[in-house]
Amino acid sequence: MVKSMRTKQFFKDIKIVDFTWIGAGTHIIEYLVHYGAEAIKVESELRPDPIRLLPPFKDNQPGLERGYEHQYLSENKLSIKLNLRNPKGIEVAKKLVARADIVIDNWTAGTMQTFGLNYEELRKIKPDIIQVSSCMQGQTGPAATHGGSGLTLTSLVGFNYLTGWPDRPPAGWYSPYTDQVSPIFAAVALMAALDYRRRTGKGQFLDLSQYECCLHFLAPVILDYTVNGREFMRRGNKSSRAAPHGVYRCHGDDRWCAIAVYTDKEWQGFCQVIGNPGWTTEPRFATLLGRIENGDELDKRVEEWTISRSPEEVMALMQAAGVAAGVVANGEDMWNDPQLKHYESFCEHEHPVLGSVVGRRRAVDLSKMDWEIHRAPLLGEHTEHVCTQILGMSDEEFVGLMAEGIFE
Repeated sequence: MVKSMRTKQFFKDIKIVDFTWIGAGTHIIEYLVHYGAEAIKVESELRPDPIRLLPPFKDNQPGLERGYEHQYLSENKLSIKLNLRNPKGIEVAKKLVARADIVIDNWTAGTMQTFGLNYEELRKIKPDIIQVSSCMQGQTGPAATHGGSGLTLTSLVGFNYLTGWPDRPPAGWYSPYTDQVSPIFAAVALMAALDYRRRTGKGQFLDLSQYECCLHFLAPVILDYTVNGREFMRRGNKSSRAAPHGVYRCHGDDRWCAIAVYTDKEWQGFCQVIGNPGWTTEPRFATLLGRIENGDELDKRVEEWTISRSPEEVMALMQAAGVAAGVVANGEDMWNDPQLKHYESFCEHEHPVLGSVVGRRRAVDLSKMDWEIHRAPLLGEHTEHVCTQILGMSDEEFVGLMAEGIFE
């Protein structure tokens, strides 16, 4: 366990029943659990969270408790195994709700209703409950039951169409980007709902469309079409506002540096860094518009200079001249990054299956708030504790329910 030395955990009195899985849902409450909220993750051996089975695995050996994605996304949670296909499993779930402040899921629209765990039913149990349902396209409308994942949603929302080269098909993203974007909107909305309840004593239902969250990042594309009837075209690494603008090969195996020159002043700084070669004074490169129009030739000239230098050297020289530049970092670069080391961004936990596990601190450090990070739970690790110590079941009741297959 890793924790700060401050004295107050802002969300220490908040209790969450967590029905989320994969990434889009689990990211939402990490902002709360790191600052003290209690989250009980409801899982099942019959249908475990698929994130447990996603790579990378330690030593490349797959297993429910060996996936690092789960370790990253489920820190600070308790895990209870609960068979929601059994009515008695639903009864236990409702007991969890009765003491909770927040219930959260990211299942397909209508799924919670099939279990009798939709907002209308939950508020009968806990009138001031706050429920967050995050799904692909919201809870109502013609596409409400559209299932899928972040990898398919990046296509639906248009990210993939905009990514790639003009003469090639759309390119997929390196990750389910929408799973990282939509939780930020949900977390902010959740803060507002908690504040509303604090002021009024009333809970509410948060219907979150991951699709709509991501549209905010495509406003220029949508507006250009509605105003001008113009479709955005893929342009690779080029920009309509900067040149040079791209990723340039550097010395070393698969080593690159990104450079972006927006203004004439930055262009002058760039030229000084590369030694003011004669071609930089050619009329076609004298203005930003000219540099953009001659971008292909400009990129070749830039790479002739970067290819003999390390990306770190290129970045340092450009930044010193006021030009935006950054190493195209790989995993090793990030692990050894001196800035991340300064902030102690990575921490280690002891795990009963994996041994030492690398975790990460919060990216935002609140100066007056205490934080705490401990390892992700094993599947159902806290089932008995949750039932007997938190819900107050007798040992006999717990054993009886276990015999009926409720906790599997």
